[in-house]
Amino acid sequence: MKKYIIISGLFLLIMGMMASCSKKDEPVDEDGLLITTRTDCYVANFELLGADFQTVRTIAPEIDTAAGTIKQTVRYGTDLKNLWPQFSLAQDCKLDPKITGVTDFSDLANPRKYTVVSGNRKVRKTYTVIITVQSK
Repeated sequence: MKKYIIISGLFLLIMGMMASCSKKDEPVDEDGLLITTRTDCYVANFELLGADFQTVRTIAPEIDTAAGTIKQTVRYGTDLKNLWPQFSLAQDCKLDPKITGVTDFSDLANPRKYTVVSGNRKVRKTYTVIITVQSK
């Protein structure tokens, strides 16, 4: 009987120690990403890759953070329905919508829009990706 009381006491002691040592819950968003205090919210770089994962751009992109535009010229003959956009964002930011695969940029009259969400998830900035096809 004394043996069971000692084991039960040790079990309760260990459980108490584990409860006191548990981490404070860190705030995370719906994607499981840590929410920070950062308010920076911008695109630092942009790249377009073709279906063969090779770049299809002709020159460096023009990123205008104030206007919220990314202008990119691609080579003539580029398959605009199968492009992989890649964004480099400010620290702790995320992109909405997420890029989950190839993206169709063939509707040049209606450019795609992406929103950058800051680390604190309170600042949102929308960027319009304007694709221009290089002439022959």
